[in-house]
Amino acid sequence: MNDQVVQLSYALDTFYFLVTGALVMWMAAGFAMLEAGLVRAKNTTEILTKNVVLYAIACTMYLLVGYHIMYSSESGGFFPNLGFLIGAENSVDDVMSSGGDVYYSARSDFFFQVVFVATAMSIVSGAVAERMKLWAFMLFAVVMTGFIYPIQGYWKWGGGFLDAAGFQDFAGSGVVHLCGATAALAGVLLLGARKGKYGKNGAIYAIPGANLPLATLGTFILWLGWFGFNGGSELMVSNVDEANAVAQVFVNTNAAAAGGVIAAIILAKLWFRKADLTMALNGALAGLVAITAEPLAPTAFGATLIGAVGGLLVVIAIVTLDKVKVDDPVGAISVHGVVGIWGLIAVPLSNGDATFGAQLLGIVTIFAWTFIASLIVWGIIKAVMGIRVSEEEEYEGVDIAECGMEAYPEFNVGKK
Repeated sequence: MNDQVVQLSYALDTFYFLVTGALVMWMAAGFAMLEAGLVRAKNTTEILTKNVVLYAIACTMYLLVGYHIMYSSESGGFFPNLGFLIGAENSVDDVMSSGGDVYYSARSDFFFQVVFVATAMSIVSGAVAERMKLWAFMLFAVVMTGFIYPIQGYWKWGGGFLDAAGFQDFAGSGVVHLCGATAALAGVLLLGARKGKYGKNGAIYAIPGANLPLATLGTFILWLGWFGFNGGSELMVSNVDEANAVAQVFVNTNAAAAGGVIAAIILAKLWFRKADLTMALNGALAGLVAITAEPLAPTAFGATLIGAVGGLLVVIAIVTLDKVKVDDPVGAISVHGVVGIWGLIAVPLSNGDATFGAQLLGIVTIFAWTFIASLIVWGIIKAVMGIRVSEEEEYEGVDIAECGMEAYPEFNVGKK
């Protein structure tokens, strides 16, 4: 290719990377709306505050240390390098002399990756909602986005030992979703259930969310953002084969979400005798998580079936976690953890380069590292400053206790 064609392809792929990264950034709004809809009114301001601030923390910590840890270490290794900031931008000479290996801006790569780490941290916020101290959560976010996530991310996407072992995870069913869910599980186990959630003799009491229209909007925003999540992970779009691959990823991503909704709503109707909206919403997200590990190789119908299995699993997982008294207000551990595992296991069903052994190695590694590291960090925070609000503050609502304002004030009486 001549220089002009190379530069045009570079510009196109960079632009595509940035636009899909912006779609993933928009998922932050989806998580905020979903979680705000599924918590009680008295906890809405605090959950919104967490979502805004965790995004800012993720961007800053990944800029300072996380990106360097994840992508500047020796290929095939176990221990990543500790460094700072994100390095120099590509020059024209870098692009021309690379033989096609350098085909998008280094800054666009950072932007695309940083919104992924923010997604992983967003998973945690919903699971610990309604009873965790805001500043304890923020402190954990610093460690999670700066160190815990990047280290396991390096093992796969940075060319570390999981990548060398043949572990396949196209867009992050494991690296992003299982990691976030595992960190959430560690926090929930130390935090305990919300007051009034579980009673004697195994009684489970539903705690409905305050705004299901908002939760539905959040789900549709996440569904839209996922086209960037999976589509952008193809990394380029500047030739016929890659353009066709991106189109297949978009179609499969959409098909899997649809399959998840249908399976979840049918199971809910058969099990609970009602068409449970929250299960349908989680079914959509489960389908999306399930296909994220391999959104290119399956046929569209195969993707629908993978998503449908995810939709069934998420309903079963939500009910099961409740029975063992793991209180997750938004179903994040089930959606991103249980179904993330399914997505990884399903990869060899359509991708001949993947093996079940390598996939299991990746699952065990990501879970073990994230759970142990998160449990240690949560434990230290608990010992130093505590992680749970008081019983009185929980009853009143963490909006007033942590933020000093209500999201839905019923009365606003001015002074006479």
